[in-house]
Amino acid sequence: MTPELGQLALILALLLALAQSILPLIGAWRGNRALIAVARPAASGQAVFVALAFAILVWAFLRFDFSVQYVADNSNLQLPWYYRIAAVWGAHEGSMLLWVLILNLWTIALALFSRQLPDVFVARVLGVLGIISTGFLCFILFTSNPFGRLLPMPADGADLNPVLQDPGMTFHPPVLYMGYVGFSVAFAFSIAALLGGSMEQAWVRWARPWTNAAWGFLSCGIVAGSWWAYAELGWGGWWFWDPVENASFMPWLVGVALIHAQAVTEKRGSLRAWTILLSLFAFSLSLLGTFLVRSGILTSVHAFASDPRRGTYILCFLAVVVGGSLLLYALRAPKVAGGKAFALVSRESAILVGNLMFTVAAAMVLLGTLFPLLGDALNLGKISVGPPYFGLLFPLLMLPVVLLLPFGPYLRWGKSDMPVLRQVLARAGIAAVACAAIAAFFVQGQLKAIAGVAAAVWVGVGVALYIVKRWRELPSGRRYPAEMAGMLLAHAGVAIFLIGVLLSESLSVTRDVRMAPGQVAVVGGYTFRFDGVTQTTGPNWVAEQGVVTVTRNGAPVAVMHPQKRTYTHEQVQTESAVDPGITRDLYVALGEPMDPNQVEGAWALRLYTKPFIRWIWGGGLFMMLGGFVSAADRRFRVKREAEATHPIGGPAQEAQA
Repeated sequence: MTPELGQLALILALLLALAQSILPLIGAWRGNRALIAVARPAASGQAVFVALAFAILVWAFLRFDFSVQYVADNSNLQLPWYYRIAAVWGAHEGSMLLWVLILNLWTIALALFSRQLPDVFVARVLGVLGIISTGFLCFILFTSNPFGRLLPMPADGADLNPVLQDPGMTFHPPVLYMGYVGFSVAFAFSIAALLGGSMEQAWVRWARPWTNAAWGFLSCGIVAGSWWAYAELGWGGWWFWDPVENASFMPWLVGVALIHAQAVTEKRGSLRAWTILLSLFAFSLSLLGTFLVRSGILTSVHAFASDPRRGTYILCFLAVVVGGSLLLYALRAPKVAGGKAFALVSRESAILVGNLMFTVAAAMVLLGTLFPLLGDALNLGKISVGPPYFGLLFPLLMLPVVLLLPFGPYLRWGKSDMPVLRQVLARAGIAAVACAAIAAFFVQGQLKAIAGVAAAVWVGVGVALYIVKRWRELPSGRRYPAEMAGMLLAHAGVAIFLIGVLLSESLSVTRDVRMAPGQVAVVGGYTFRFDGVTQTTGPNWVAEQGVVTVTRNGAPVAVMHPQKRTYTHEQVQTESAVDPGITRDLYVALGEPMDPNQVEGAWALRLYTKPFIRWIWGGGLFMMLGGFVSAADRRFRVKREAEATHPIGGPAQEAQA
């Protein structure tokens, strides 16, 4: 399996992507069944060749083929095999090949699990996905070829960025990309509906499981990235409003709005235009995230590329995809509007308020991310937008969402009864106030912690009350269908997340200390004793390893080993030591050695206690699980009698176009 074979596989994949993107769309337009039938075989063939190219690149890393420039730049003879696999997507060229591979996985899944959909509609969906694949395959072949040769071949390569040599990087990028790319399916469904004029609610029902699954993967990827940054970067934080973190957070926010808007459109036929627009925005923000990371215009530990040709290509591709889709939307928008009316107090109204808050929050994050770039381009000087901006505006925008969450399941479609809502308000409100009062007794003066307890109890009690209500009122087979169970899991995740964020941020204690062997420091009720530094080695690094013994009230708690590693090419990386717990983390980062003329053996250390920080990721995992459970609802896959009589994309709706 030579690199030339990998490049040939990509060329053949591009040819099949062109066939997938052109012929089925022409067939759907002209009613040509032969051209429509090309969609699935072309998608399958393209996936085979992309997978072959990816496998060849993996094989090149595993066998140390340093004649491949990308392999030589991102691995060496000492790199462990598992990091050699992670190195495949550890830099620009390989990560883009992974992007296309995952797009093909989504396309094949859609081709396999869409047999119940009309062939005309599926041809349009697969055709749109083929256009996206064509654009990225061209990008790889013309600007980012991972199979470029390096002659003469060096005896050894460079090294994978030490920051990326972490177990989290073996799964974080693939899972994150599954979410990023997954929104292309919702995008393709919307474009297919616009092209065919099939604005009935059926297409939204078929799109919903794909949207939920994509959002679930993106949630998992963001949680994994947050955990990696916390464990690897030595800062002790879980979110830094880094521009590349924002790049994945923006489509996540719009994805939340899209999931709820799709529910309204499917159930009531309302918000049709808004649902399609959110589908376009979610994938457009995913593409924008790719542009931000790959163009080299950002300074981030996550950003890879610095070639302006790549940024120019992605920016042009982004303009074509976003501009073209919005133009199509503008032309078709008059045909989209419609749906049943709803009262001010209704589930539709609550979802609409939540949609507006999430969309405005995404716009706020987008503005904060791009504003420094615009300021630099306009010669306004270096402008920094960081936590003070995001930390003030984001909670304010999310406050209405948190206040509405307990009422959501109780609200009826169309119009709701106020007495039921007043009962929820009374029970959840009393519980929240009581728990906040108890919390105030233990954390005097910590308003953020008190607010966190109140908000978490407010949301959590609302979820619990609805679980009990359904248990009492419905038979066992109808209590918690997958869609309902997914919603309850996701809302419970919000409660867990809130308690984790607000308690960890308000109750965390940090101390930067200089410690000689035998000295102690007390942080958050724990006693940290520094026992000196030893030497240790790894497969491709040597390290100064600290020994820190932690006790509480004289009882042993943990022995922690923070490290200062030096990798093969003299790259230095701090490896923090974390002692995890359900209610707290202990965290130690080893800094630099102090002047031995002053105190022999002394080092700078950073010591943390982080109460409830694991609840942040636990809440995120509950939300992720909610997305996957909702996607598994059998109702989304059962063909209704009305659809069999008047299928989407069929003659009746073609006439409407």
